[in-house]
Order: sequence, then structure tokens, then C-alpha cells
Amino acid sequence: MPAYAFEALDAEGATQKGVIDADTAKAARGMLRGRSLVPLEVRPVSTGENAGAGANAVLFRRRIFSATELAVWTRQLAGLVGSGLTLERALTALAEEAENEQQHHLVAALRAEVNAGSPFAKALARFPREFSEIYIAVVGAGEQTGHLGAVLERLADDLEDRQALNAKLMAATLYPAIVTVVAIVIVLLLMTYVVPQVANVFAGSKRALPFLTVLMLGLSAFLRSWGLAMLVVLFGAFVLLRLSLRNPAFRERFDAGWLNLPLVGRLSRGYNAARFAGTLAMLAGAGVPILKALQAAAETLGNRAMRADALDALVLVREGAPLYSALAQKKRFPGLLGMFARLGEQTGQLPSMLQRAAKQLSAEVQRRALQFATLLEPLLIVGMGLVVMLIVLAVLLPIIQLNQFVR
Repeated sequence: MPAYAFEALDAEGATQKGVIDADTAKAARGMLRGRSLVPLEVRPVSTGENAGAGANAVLFRRRIFSATELAVWTRQLAGLVGSGLTLERALTALAEEAENEQQHHLVAALRAEVNAGSPFAKALARFPREFSEIYIAVVGAGEQTGHLGAVLERLADDLEDRQALNAKLMAATLYPAIVTVVAIVIVLLLMTYVVPQVANVFAGSKRALPFLTVLMLGLSAFLRSWGLAMLVVLFGAFVLLRLSLRNPAFRERFDAGWLNLPLVGRLSRGYNAARFAGTLAMLAGAGVPILKALQAAAETLGNRAMRADALDALVLVREGAPLYSALAQKKRFPGLLGMFARLGEQTGQLPSMLQRAAKQLSAEVQRRALQFATLLEPLLIVGMGLVVMLIVLAVLLPIIQLNQFVR
């Protein structure tokens, strides 16, 4: 049964908004009048492909669900379906409890599609900006196996784990980034404003200035003369790099080089491997065929070099090789992942073993990121202190020298 968004006046003259199920817009207006409401506007939320496209044009100017909101919504839906409610009733309850009107319309549109006989995964696929291909594939597998509630619980766990990992990595890198930006701003201010003032003070002096002061004056003059040009060059190089990264071959070489960096490369390798293992475990546990699961998990990898390795492993598995053997041949993936894949295939518990691998890899990434941040913070502070000390010495040494000369 189609859903219609309405705006109506109640007996007290207040405006009421919501969604109502009806066969036609005329029937929807009749139902509203039966509730003692005066309909002002009745429009379809989503009926058919063309209306669905129109709903997308209205609803999806920006993402309705943030990553956190999507995880919470999935958890709520899993709880309702797992408690025995039908999918239609669960969506009705979530539509009524939506935090804002856009979320309300989105869930109502999904409910309308389900009521019209569409599979839930197909209804989700009509809103690609809100629900990724991985999300849709997992839901589709849950519908096919008849375990939608359990699959949604696993999907909610995966979304929450990914959010927690991203939040911890962000927290670990935020403070060093702030310290670095503040240090650069302070040094630039000192070099372009304070040091030139010193030069003006000693411009008429016949005495030779200390070497450190001469060096700082030279750097200050260079920054004031060529600083803007350097910024333009750096910006141009950044734009050129971004454009070059659109080339698949260059992007793969760049990402491969990134993985070879001493510490950052190891963190990137662990993060991508954890994401790959978690997605593969979730899809395999939901009943998705291993080849399709490998294809979908590979697409989640942000590092193109590791994505190419995952697709190569997919070819090997398609040709009959065990998963652990295919992964073991790709040295960019940590050996821990291949070891757990081998144990999973030998024991028949591949999803759970891959999930354990994902958890261990995530924990290792968090530990290394925290260690890196802990070590970097004092180094940045000490480095900033040394630079400021050199600038202060460059300012004070001529004053001390002049004072001694006056004596």
C-alpha cells in the first residue's frame, strides 16, 4: 500500500504533519477527514520507480543518516525484528520514533516499498546515498536465509566497531595535528613580524651581528619575499597530486609506496586489513557466497594496492585455491589474517575466525596509533620549543652584544 506525506489542520488550528498509508491520494484525504483533520497537502512518499527517483531528489540533497545514526537505527531495527515483529510493523515503529522529518519520510518510504511487495534489500537499494552496497548485500542475505534479525544485529555490531575504531584513531591524531598547526603559525608570525622589527632596530648599527641573527634575518627576508609564491607552489602541487590520484595506475603506485612508509604504512596496512577481515566475516556469516563476499570486501579497501591484492586473491579462490593460501601469497596483508583464515577453513568456522582476526588487527592499530601519538606529542612540543628558543636567541644576542659594547 502506498504511503502519503500529509500536512493538515486539527480542530484547534494547529498544523499536523505525518505519513499515512492509503490506496490513493483521495483515500488518504478521506482518512484524514475521518480523524477530524483538514488536509492541506497530500503527496506520495514513494510509489514506483519514477516517484522513488523524485523522492531521492527531494530527500537526498545531503545524507539523512550519519554513520552513528545509521548504526543506532540498524540496532533498533534488529531489536524489533528479533523480538518477533514483522518488518512492516518494525518500520512503522521506527518511522513514528524518527528524530526528524527527513528520517521519518525515509523510513516511511522503505515501509511503503515493503508493503508493496518489494524485498527489503531492494527497497534499501533505491537509496544508495544512505545504504552502501555492503549494507544492502548483508540485508539481502539475511532475507534469503530467513535470519534477518540476527544479520541486522551483526551489521549493527560491524558499524559500531568501525565507528569506534575511526573515533579512536581520530582522537589519537587530533592533538598532534593541532600542536603542529599552532607551532607553524607561531613560527611564521615570529619570522615575518618579530624578526624584521629586530632588523629595523639594528639597521643603523655599524657592528657585525651574530651569525644566528644574520641567519634568522635571511630566513625572515626569504619568507616575506617568497612566502606567498611558496604557498602557491604548494597548493599547485597539492592540486596536481589530487588530479594524478584519479589515474588508477598512479593511485595504486602511490598507495603501494604509502604502505612502505616506516610507521604510517604499517598503521594503514593494519587498518585496511581489519576492515577487509571484518567485512568478509560479516558477509560470510550472513550466508553470502565466498566469491561475492570477497568481491564486496575488496571494494571497501581504501588502499588501491591492497585492493588489487584482494582482487588477485579472489581470482585464486575462484580457480580453486583455499582462502588462506590466496591471502598468504599477498604480502601486503598481515600474516595474522592468513593464519586465522586457515584455522577457520579447517574448523568450518571461517566467519568467527575472520571476526577474531579483525578484532585483533583493530586492537593492534589502536595500540600503535596511541603509541605514535604519545611519542609524537612531546617531540612536537620539544621541537617547537627549540625553534622558538633559536628565534628568541637571535633577537637577544644583538641586544646583549650592544649592552656589552656600551659598558
